[in-house]
Amino acid sequence: MNVYDGVFRTILNDCRKLIIPVINEIFGEAYTGEEEIQFFPNEHFIDQQDEADKERITDTNFTVFGKAPKKYHIECESSYPDGRITIRLFEYDAQIALDEGEVTEETLTVTFPNTAVLYLRIYKKTPDKMKYVIVTPGGTVRYDVPIMKVQTYSLDDIFEKGLLMLIPFYIFSHEKSFPEYNNNEQKLAELKTEYQEILERLDKLEKQGVIGAFDKQTIIDLSGDVINKIAQKYKNVQKGIGGMMRGALIETSARTILNQGINQGISQGISQGISQNQRETALRMLKRGKLAVDEIAEDTGLSIAEVEQLAGLQTV
Repeated sequence: MNVYDGVFRTILNDCRKLIIPVINEIFGEAYTGEEEIQFFPNEHFIDQQDEADKERITDTNFTVFGKAPKKYHIECESSYPDGRITIRLFEYDAQIALDEGEVTEETLTVTFPNTAVLYLRIYKKTPDKMKYVIVTPGGTVRYDVPIMKVQTYSLDDIFEKGLLMLIPFYIFSHEKSFPEYNNNEQKLAELKTEYQEILERLDKLEKQGVIGAFDKQTIIDLSGDVINKIAQKYKNVQKGIGGMMRGALIETSARTILNQGINQGISQGISQGISQNQRETALRMLKRGKLAVDEIAEDTGLSIAEVEQLAGLQTV
């Protein structure tokens, strides 16, 4: 699994509500964001006739429970479109459908997911959609697999449409200019200004209650991971933009409560002294493993002792 796949899966697993606006954009849905989302195992084993079964790991496999449950499968792709992607995608879809197929009186019913691909890079050969044509004895089935081209979305598009999970990949729209940024301080400063705007707009959304502190920090952390990978040959870009992401501070509602003097303290016991919001935020940060205990304590408004106790609970 490459870094970009890992970032895509992490933001989905840790901030799963952020997928809803993307689903709305790709499939023309009208989900509100309050729907339940249920994720399913990403590992599938493809039957092989003359060799051992091979494991296929999908990027996402989940159901959104709106007016009616709908299953979705979305892949994140940065490589050149060479046809093999479409084959791999269909393998995933067929196995997802088969894994959850139902047999009633010798009748097998399989349901294929709504599938799409997020292309991080755009090539001349990158299509606007893929297509499945399945020829069966009972007739031919044809349907499209939509493609979201991440680089075609401006910052205004991303924020106006709520496509926040695209932010870690926004740097791909600047990839071709890395040599210029790396050797031109003025151009690099312009890019840094753009990323400062991203941080400020995320801060604003957090203050408005649109996103939580943890979601905001996850977007920032993963943006830094992508920048460090994609710009590894361009040290000025990596240090300048990646450094901004690493240096961004989290401001949580828990810290605000603490500043107002409403912290109950560890003396009342960890189960009473920590709000549910603080506890969940700290536990998720511990799970991510990105920050030290003292940093988590500062960002959540907890004491170091409280965070250490939560860390101890994780290992039990």
